[in-house]
Amino acid sequence: MAQLPDLMTVIEISTPGGPEVLVASHRPLPVPGAGEVLLKVAYAGVNRPDVIQRKGLYPAPPGASDLPGLEVSGTVVAMGGDVDPTIIGARYCALVSGGGYAEYCLARMDVCLPVPAGMEMAEAAALPETLFTVWHNVFERGYASPGETVLIHGGTSGIGTMAIKLGKLFDLTVIVTCGSDDKCAAAQKIGADHAINYNSSDFVERVKALTSGEGVHLVLDMVAGNYVSRNLQCLREDGRHVTIAVQGGMVAEINMAFVMSRRLTLTGSTLRPRTPMFKAMLSQEILATVWPLVCDGALRPEIDKIFPLAEAADAHAYMESGAHVGKIMLAV
Repeated sequence: MAQLPDLMTVIEISTPGGPEVLVASHRPLPVPGAGEVLLKVAYAGVNRPDVIQRKGLYPAPPGASDLPGLEVSGTVVAMGGDVDPTIIGARYCALVSGGGYAEYCLARMDVCLPVPAGMEMAEAAALPETLFTVWHNVFERGYASPGETVLIHGGTSGIGTMAIKLGKLFDLTVIVTCGSDDKCAAAQKIGADHAINYNSSDFVERVKALTSGEGVHLVLDMVAGNYVSRNLQCLREDGRHVTIAVQGGMVAEINMAFVMSRRLTLTGSTLRPRTPMFKAMLSQEILATVWPLVCDGALRPEIDKIFPLAEAADAHAYMESGAHVGKIMLAV
């Protein structure tokens, strides 16, 4: 096994603020404990929670690295004592609780997914955060079933593009909302059945028209705030509403009589604070149900742009511009 360096380059949040607070620094390599591996990072994903953490609004959970970065791909260079030593040099992608913006990153072995032969490491790193989030919220919490219709907000975001791709692979009709005609066209090219420009039309009326007045079975909501009451109007009877972000505000006013009369279900979740056991179970389900689609090439993430690790601040500025379609990545 090659000798590992004592120090690694990382991107730190120097103080809460704008993209410019992301600065390069050096730290000792982390040491894997029981059940952990140390990955030599090839690529790291840039996700909205990284931006919120950078602003000081989403602190790392207890015990997690304070560095941003929730998903990586890389090769195993070290492991804890209870991990099979024959996996040294193997390629994995992993969901992590932090620390991805670095040359080396710790990951729990039970949330590492093997990178198939022939798959680019950038593509592998673009999968875990969105795949775990969409699978859990659309199919587990939202109970999406073949033949149903779903409404996905933020259709060209990393989450949105993954929801389109997974939805189509599992026989859903997918309606998305986007902020421009160009983005609507991009979403439909990725696979959305219908795309609604929320700046030029009322998405509630458009959903009703597209579903012959019936409404959708499920809404995946990243906006919250005043969108919630409008989302509920998009749901058919017994519909499900799943919130995964609160970009439009944390407080919503809803008509509970409407919820009762149509037997609606409201739920939501956040992924990062969940227990290691939960994430391991979710990883095993994804390995069994979705990973075969990755291995045969049927599922690939939508990658918009790749920045060098040193340009993480530019990557954050690009994400906040809203110009991207799909994932933004860092090459380490």
